[in-house]
Amino acid sequence: MVRINGKETQEAVGKSIAAYLKETGYDSRRVAVECNDEIVPKNCYEQVMIRETDTIEVVSFVGGG
Repeated sequence: MVRINGKETQEAVGKSIAAYLKETGYDSRRVAVECNDEIVPKNCYEQVMIRETDTIEVVSFVGGG
């Protein structure tokens, strides 16, 4: 199982990071993604595939004042 933001899921396995973000409603312009303790560059979201043993963190940027 892949672990995304602390929760285990099987649904994301085999999808690109871009596809996962789109399916789950994240705006890829407003997030940072870390896969196995390494930041994934935005220009690689389409190419990086989510594997069964991955640990992924998706962090959203929120403006405020």
